Amino acid sequence: MKARFAQLVGPPLLTLVGTALLAELVVIVTGTSELVFPRPTSVATAAWEQRATLGPALAATTMSVVIGLFFSALTGIVVAIALSSSRWIERAFYPYAIFFQIVPIVAIAPLLVIWFGYGIRTVVAAAFVVSVFPVIANTLTGLQSVDPALRDLFRLYGASRGARLWKLELPSALPFVMTGLRIAAGLAVIGAIVGEFVGGGGLGVIVLGAMRQQRTDLVFAAVLYASVLGLCLFALVSWISRLTLRNWHASEQV
Repeated sequence: MKARFAQLVGPPLLTLVGTALLAELVVIVTGTSELVFPRPTSVATAAWEQRATLGPALAATTMSVVIGLFFSALTGIVVAIALSSSRWIERAFYPYAIFFQIVPIVAIAPLLVIWFGYGIRTVVAAAFVVSVFPVIANTLTGLQSVDPALRDLFRLYGASRGARLWKLELPSALPFVMTGLRIAAGLAVIGAIVGEFVGGGGLGVIVLGAMRQQRTDLVFAAVLYASVLGLCLFALVSWISRLTLRNWHASEQV
């Protein structure tokens, strides 16, 4: 267990340390102003010294992201099941699902404030809008990728639509669902931060305030907190994926 953890964490940690040291050296040698690009040590110092401010902001952002991601997962799976039930339904409604992917969240974020008001509801809505499409697309692909021979076998034995969905299609689509959730986890953090720019609260407000104060180090520190949040959510989904798939799917048996 420890050896596997070292294999997973060691390479990216070494890469992070090496990149930080290189960036520190480049900033010092080139004399780049810290208003333009702060040294990694300055960012680390700001992240630690401002932890009393960044910590509660991170907690607020995390809550919004988790709620938005939950609704994305629930809605995405339900919509994908509905789309997979009929080719006509898919052709009629799938283009509208693509709307969530192609419309820039920055463009509709002010509308979310009008519809939901300032506060967590707008942030959750922004996280949801950005992250729901990968769940829909990947789940739909998984549902449509079931082995035709297995479909015919279920029909031969007179299995109902519900039995086929629950015992064949959803288990077969589960790896695709997990892939969609991995993508959605990172996008939900992005959506939440943009939502906080207009709706208030969380790390987004810290970023805006630091920009006004020309605290580039604090901006990077807030971004670092948000990045860690995204990585933690990605790791959580990957862990759940491994627990559910490791006994039967090749993707988690490496």
